[in-house]
Amino acid sequence: MDPSTFHLDHARCAAAVSSRDRRFDGWFVTAVLSTGIYCRPSCPAMTPKLVNMSFYRSAAAAQAAGFRACKRCLPDATPGSPEWHVRGDVVARAVRLVADGVVEREGVGGLAERLGYSTRQVERLVGAELGAGPLALARAQRAQAARVLLESTDLPMSEVTFAAGFASIRSFNDTVRTVYGATPSELRAGRRGRGARARRGPAVREVRGDLPDAGALVLRVRLAFRAPLHVPSLFGHLAATAVPGLEVWRAGRLERSLSLPHGCAVVRLAAPGPEDRHVEAELSLEDGRDLTTAIQRCRGLLDLDADPAAVDARLSSDPALAPLVAATPGVRLPGTVDAGEMLVRAVLGQQVSTAAAATQTARLVSRLGAPLPPELVQPGGPTHLFPTAAAIAGAADGDLPGMPSSRRRTLRAVAEALADGRLDLGPGSSWEQAREQLLALPGIGPWTAEIVALRGLGDPDAFPSTDLGVRLAAQAVGLPSESRALTAHAERWRPWRSYAVQLLWASSDHAVARLPQTSTEGDTMSTTSPTPRHTRVTIDSPVGPLALVSDGEHVTGVFFETHKHAPADLGTEVALEDAPAVLRSAAEQLAEYFRGERQEFDLPVAAVGTEFQRRVWALLRTIPYGQTWSYGQLATALGQPGASRAVGLANGRNPISIIVPCHRVVGADGSITGYGGGIERKQHLLDLERGATTATATTTTATTTTLF
Repeated sequence: MDPSTFHLDHARCAAAVSSRDRRFDGWFVTAVLSTGIYCRPSCPAMTPKLVNMSFYRSAAAAQAAGFRACKRCLPDATPGSPEWHVRGDVVARAVRLVADGVVEREGVGGLAERLGYSTRQVERLVGAELGAGPLALARAQRAQAARVLLESTDLPMSEVTFAAGFASIRSFNDTVRTVYGATPSELRAGRRGRGARARRGPAVREVRGDLPDAGALVLRVRLAFRAPLHVPSLFGHLAATAVPGLEVWRAGRLERSLSLPHGCAVVRLAAPGPEDRHVEAELSLEDGRDLTTAIQRCRGLLDLDADPAAVDARLSSDPALAPLVAATPGVRLPGTVDAGEMLVRAVLGQQVSTAAAATQTARLVSRLGAPLPPELVQPGGPTHLFPTAAAIAGAADGDLPGMPSSRRRTLRAVAEALADGRLDLGPGSSWEQAREQLLALPGIGPWTAEIVALRGLGDPDAFPSTDLGVRLAAQAVGLPSESRALTAHAERWRPWRSYAVQLLWASSDHAVARLPQTSTEGDTMSTTSPTPRHTRVTIDSPVGPLALVSDGEHVTGVFFETHKHAPADLGTEVALEDAPAVLRSAAEQLAEYFRGERQEFDLPVAAVGTEFQRRVWALLRTIPYGQTWSYGQLATALGQPGASRAVGLANGRNPISIIVPCHRVVGADGSITGYGGGIERKQHLLDLERGATTATATTTTATTTTLF
């Protein structure tokens, strides 16, 4: 089925309306000639007579023809057409830019300039295909934003006007009456029972057009999607790759900061239940004018406009993938809110593990990212924005995370290309042109380019064939594991190769394939229960015997001899050769650390403690090797500058010494303060790291190929 022509097939559209099939919501709208309203295909109202139905490609086209939106089914709240998700031509790029708010900010002229066409050409191409031009599309989007604000907030009408993107109250009133057949006051009066909900608290303010004074606008909206949606592989991937300070997974929600055209925001996205057809989103906006853009970025992050029926049908036609589709129907691409951010993260993730990539990125965020305004920060939540390309390009070497010099050059090259506009990764960028521009940059190979296309640009047909996770998962189901042979086999998956990649990732035993076992409260370390049976091994080290403790899957403790605050029972003592694999890996990595050959640890860790302690311990892992922070710096980075004493107490209770480097925290004057293993051991560790950073030896957690 072709979404671009589906609305022209009167019989098939009528059949979809009669069956109230939700799969077609967003493909077309039904205009009812006898009532003058238009509906989504799944509208629960009585089905109109066939002679009274007319079909339009978009809500904007129906509005342009004089129809108003149904108040019962709210057709403007459906998932977007899957067609714009698949296509890369100029019309699809224009639609994505309109959805991102470009027409509101720059006008149709700005839209045309971004696409490289004249204004007249863009209006003709978009109008011919959608039945409405860019201005009409933007008008429909403004109307939807106005409805959300009217139904979910108590903002005065004048402030809703400017927050929704209208230039005047008159145009706001006229548009709402035309689109919804009701005045703004009537829409607000009938908001009970609607999908959006507001939460007003001490941090909530009322947005006044372009006056971003103190406070934040907080509201909840429902982001619709087409079922099925495989929640574990989507939210699990985003949780497993979350960057401390920027993103948090806790209580079944993904929280992250957003940099938007008029300000910044924090979004909290709840993983939907099996029967849900929407994702609950709570938005805290610095400026209400960013509502539409924020919603669109969230939809892209979760790939909510995808057509899972079409994807699953194509992939299940391959006998090797059919069992995976049956087991994990409705996989989505784990996206991003900014493709430039994804590129930087992909560079930092080259040839290192997922955990190491998150640690490196967290260091970059804490050093170069702008702190969020206090009114947007919640305890345990995001604290910073992702650094701008200009900030990364202009940073001193000492402000960048430790990495090989070749990767540092690549990081600077991509940041400079993004900052000066030579590299376009925006919503309206051409996928193929973006690949060409990426591959022309030093240090960017096919894997990085395809990962950016898949996760950053949302290209449904990207294929990182050299990805280690993809190759291993392919081999496990009987597919070729060699890159060229796998690429040749994948031709039968077009145009959905990106979804085949996600399907293979979802079939693995990697953390990206599942939701965290327990909700975390703002840390990046797993918070498993203390009830599993623990095992320990004892190894020799330059600072004396070390007891390494594990629950079988994670390192749960590293304790010195006579360690203050060590638990009385460290588990069953076993020989190293009989220990769980994670303890053998820990012993090996610690030996490398003491030889000056390792600066970062790539180990799964699980620390049991209070919410505040776990936040502190997670932040400790962002302190660079060879450097120290004061307790005050740590408290400030945590978003609680007055909590230095509490930070110190939590630091002292850290159960995973060295791997979680609590020894890198010193007094405000640089003095060596208390340490669970003793001052002498702390001094030894700091001297070791300072010596290693001045030597020529390099680190290493690098492996061949890549991370998920």
